[in-house]
Amino acid sequence: MQFSSKLIEKAVDEFSKLPGVGKKTALRLVLHLLKQDTSQTIELSEALTDLRKNIKYCKKCFNISDDDICNICASHRRDQSLICLVEDTRDVLAIENTSQYNGLYHVLGGIISPIEGIGPDDLNISELLDRVTGESAEVKEVIFGLSPTMEGDTTTFYISKKLKPLGIKTSTIARGIPIGGELEYADEITLGRSIVTRTAYEIGE
Repeated sequence: MQFSSKLIEKAVDEFSKLPGVGKKTALRLVLHLLKQDTSQTIELSEALTDLRKNIKYCKKCFNISDDDICNICASHRRDQSLICLVEDTRDVLAIENTSQYNGLYHVLGGIISPIEGIGPDDLNISELLDRVTGESAEVKEVIFGLSPTMEGDTTTFYISKKLKPLGIKTSTIARGIPIGGELEYADEITLGRSIVTRTAYEIGE
């Protein structure tokens, strides 16, 4: 792709680094911004800069937050005895959009994947165990809200073995989510029913 301006070429290169954005789409976005008021482009730039500089991760659940403790963990209206274990923030948003869940979350920051070199120590697993065993812990049940893939099931099995000696009830979202599917792409009705009709997760001795 040939460009008449080095500035446009650089902007297109940066936009095309975003997931799902090719060179042609990136060019359309750049040309669109050029047609807008300068103030709109500046506001976009400032919003992105502010995002990178000031975004935080909740010290309790590791969800993306504006503050040290996210609004979900800080809410007294949430069921403190229930924790839904998810892979990342996208899954928190997906479940929240169902309006079917009123407990807390714990974001692992990934799932166990030997192929990608991700092991248990790379995830927020020890922090989860600290949450359920702390002196002020009220947790009675952990829901595994991980995508039903091989890696998701491996992660569920590993963590459930860690939780079993602690006497914490474990359950999984009902398999209304298709096997091999990604949680974030499930429709809200299916995902909501999966949360409501979750099933106990049992492991062998």
